[in-house]
Amino acid sequence: MLNAVKRIVIVLIGVLLQFGFSIMIRLFFYKYLGIITLFYSIASILIVLGILKESTRLSNDLPWVILILIFPIFGTILLITLGKNYSKNKLLRNIFAYEKEYSKYLEQDEKLKKEIEKKQLDNIEYLMNRTNSFVSKNNEISYYPYGEIFYPELLKELKKAKKFIFMEYFIIKEGIMWNGILDILKEKASQGVDVRILYDDMGSLAVLKTDYANQLAEYGIKCISFNKLSPFRGIFMNNRDHRKMTIIDGAVAFSGGVNLSDEYININSKYGIWKDNGIKIVGDAIWNLTVMFLTLWNANRNEDKDITQFKHTFKMKEENGYVIPYGVAPLHKDLIGEDVYINMINSAKKYLYIMTPYLIIDTDMVNSLCRAAKRGVDVRMIVPGIPDKKIVYTQTVSFFKVLHENGIKIYKFTNGFVHSKVFLSDDKRAVVGTINMDYRSLYLHFENGIYMEDVKQLKDISCDFETTFKECQKLEDKDVKAGFIKSLWQAILRLFAPLF
Repeated sequence: MLNAVKRIVIVLIGVLLQFGFSIMIRLFFYKYLGIITLFYSIASILIVLGILKESTRLSNDLPWVILILIFPIFGTILLITLGKNYSKNKLLRNIFAYEKEYSKYLEQDEKLKKEIEKKQLDNIEYLMNRTNSFVSKNNEISYYPYGEIFYPELLKELKKAKKFIFMEYFIIKEGIMWNGILDILKEKASQGVDVRILYDDMGSLAVLKTDYANQLAEYGIKCISFNKLSPFRGIFMNNRDHRKMTIIDGAVAFSGGVNLSDEYININSKYGIWKDNGIKIVGDAIWNLTVMFLTLWNANRNEDKDITQFKHTFKMKEENGYVIPYGVAPLHKDLIGEDVYINMINSAKKYLYIMTPYLIIDTDMVNSLCRAAKRGVDVRMIVPGIPDKKIVYTQTVSFFKVLHENGIKIYKFTNGFVHSKVFLSDDKRAVVGTINMDYRSLYLHFENGIYMEDVKQLKDISCDFETTFKECQKLEDKDVKAGFIKSLWQAILRLFAPLF
């Protein structure tokens, strides 16, 4: 805990240094304050005009416009600190370069590509065209509706590892869950298995020591603390690795919403029942996740000259729909995470079911959801009944009224917190992964999702929804009303969506 406090203090000092410049001007250059303010106002207007000129998602950029116009100095500094100018960051340039280089290992089979085009599977075509991912049909899928069901299966597969174990998670926290995994990793590393851990520095800020990567190295485990917090790193500090995946020998992979911390398997959860999910893949789709992991790993360490050594060859007789794991990164021009969700909404015919822990969305997403409900689609959303972050939950609640009034049914998971990120429509297509319906996941973080179409195990996801609906309160008119003060507070918080 002491180490976490030290690191928070360092970051706060860095933020204060950035704002200290404006205070210094007021104290020592007050005679020229009018000229300086005029300069900043003109600069702010020029910045706003630049934002408007380049914007393809105005509702996403509107908070920046308002902040900069009302608070020229504060808004401009915030944009520079948190905005999307990545050209000067070495690590992000490395990630972009490795994504480009590794795309040659993800070329789509031409026969399958023509089959998808012939069937007009638009959502899959979008992912093939706009991401470094390929679609495959020979995959066995297992879906786990709770972390405590997912965890034993993860341990079982880790014990089988012979060649390598790659793990990438937003949060690693010492406790029953992580210690059970770590015992296996130590044993495997001692046997010569290539064990690599990638965890996010901010995600694990309060729960791991600063030198935890070095501690794991003593066990023979390679470890990277991704994007270590620094007061001088600027914009990149706000872009976190929110992905969650385990890849074992290239033969089996896990993903979903579950981090490596006890509450995710319902041990010592402070928020009632912790509703999360996991997914296991056995098949060619694993290669997408492997390349995704190695992109971030080698952008940090440049360790692997030939990544094809990590590819496993599968010989399966039975096909099982279409599966395409995909990555989301803040350096992408397209907002892949949001686009996939909107494509899912727009393609729904009969029903669309959603589980999400957070709901901080732009007008594109709101309008797509409302249009789906208006054309007769049964749109249902499951959100937490017990929030983990009250300010974020206040923003989530602020969307209830407009969605409810347009026919979207909102269900609160009465007995706890929903951390699952799942879309399901028409018993035909689904997305399971790490991508929340909030500003950070959709615009700022490294994320991963698994898109599935005509996969047999969609029935298991449907069953999970049906079971969970029975454990929820369906909101009515009286439940979505908000008074003047509350509505005003919600509107103000939406301005600061990039911070949450």
